Parts: sequence; C-alpha cells; structure tokens
Amino acid sequence: MQKNSIIQVNNLEKKYETFHAVKGISFEVQEGEIFGILGPNGAGKTTTLEIIETLREKSSGNVLVCGLNIETQANDIKQLIGVQLQAAGYYPSLTLVELLVLFAGLYNREINPMQMLAKVGLEDKAKAKFKELSGGQKQRFSIATTLINQPKIIFLDEPTTGLDPQARRNLWDLIRDVRNEGATVVITTHYMDEAEQLCDRVAVMEAGKIIAL
Repeated sequence: MQKNSIIQVNNLEKKYETFHAVKGISFEVQEGEIFGILGPNGAGKTTTLEIIETLREKSSGNVLVCGLNIETQANDIKQLIGVQLQAAGYYPSLTLVELLVLFAGLYNREINPMQMLAKVGLEDKAKAKFKELSGGQKQRFSIATTLINQPKIIFLDEPTTGLDPQARRNLWDLIRDVRNEGATVVITTHYMDEAEQLCDRVAVMEAGKIIAL
C-alpha cells in the first residue's frame, strides 16, 4: 500500500535575532506512522514541532499539513491535529471528567468522558483531581485531551521525560494504540531507546539541523 505524506517540511528556518534555532531542514511524515524527532535539548526539536503545529511563526521555508499551508490555513490545520505540550497546564482542582467536558466544549464536541478515560487506562481516576495524579497518569490524561477532536495527527513533545520505567512503557503502549486506531503520531524525544522502541522512522537533530533521517 502506497502511503501518503501527511506532513511536508521544506527548507524550514527559524531565526531569533542572533540565534539560528532551525537551519533549513526538510523531511516528510507518512500517514499512519510514528515519526520521531530525536536530539539533545536545544537541538531545535520543540521549535520545529511548534511551527508545524501553527503555534510559532517560521522565518522561511514551506510546511504543509494534510496538504494545508501553515501560514494561510492555520485554523483548518488546528481542526485536524492534537497537541500535547511539554508542560501542560490544567485547572488542578477540577476532576478528570470535568476537565474532559471542558475541553470537549472548547472543541465543540460531544464526548463520553468515561470512554475517553478508558482509552488511556484512567477510568478509575474519573473523580480524581488533576493535581492528585502521578506523573505518568498526568501524561496519559494529557494524551486523552489530544484525542477529543479525533485528530489525524497527534504531536507529543517529550512525553515521557521524568517518568519511571514502568510509566514510560505504559505510555509507549498507549502511543502505539493511538497509532493503531488510525492517527499519525509525531514525537520528540532525547531518549535513544524510546526512538528505537516506538518510531517507524527518526530524524536526528543537532544544533538546528537534521544530521540523519
């Protein structure tokens, strides 16, 4: 089966006055794969991701997401993607069900909160407040919120940083499940083992450049 490119990045650059964060990188992400961007802190991974997600402006180059241009069709792209940020801020005193209902309202979607929690193995925490969750549970809940709008592409920015080994493996299983249900997953990581375990293909970034694909 011929897969299609769902993300196309051509000669992408991002400059901040004196700092050149992303230096003319090009790559494609195929529909239905788990694509990894691997590299040390400061390599330009998060900047690259935020540009593709339409959260940060590029300096030059072209990016298409589902055939849509990030500059002229950002609102259309936002309807098709789910984004889990490095540091997610939720109302700490709301329960998980209340948070999911709130997010669904923002997306203008009807959801079954218990079904969403079951997808990420948190149905027993439905009445718990976000601040009461462990690190791994917070990350799994964060992924649940990215699934509300049934996105074609899910972006995960270093989702397992700071988790214990068991929580990491649980999250890897969840990410595979998300892909197996039809989404394309783009993940940044600085863990070699994570990229090897999870990803179909990996772009290795260093100092703003892709040094291997």
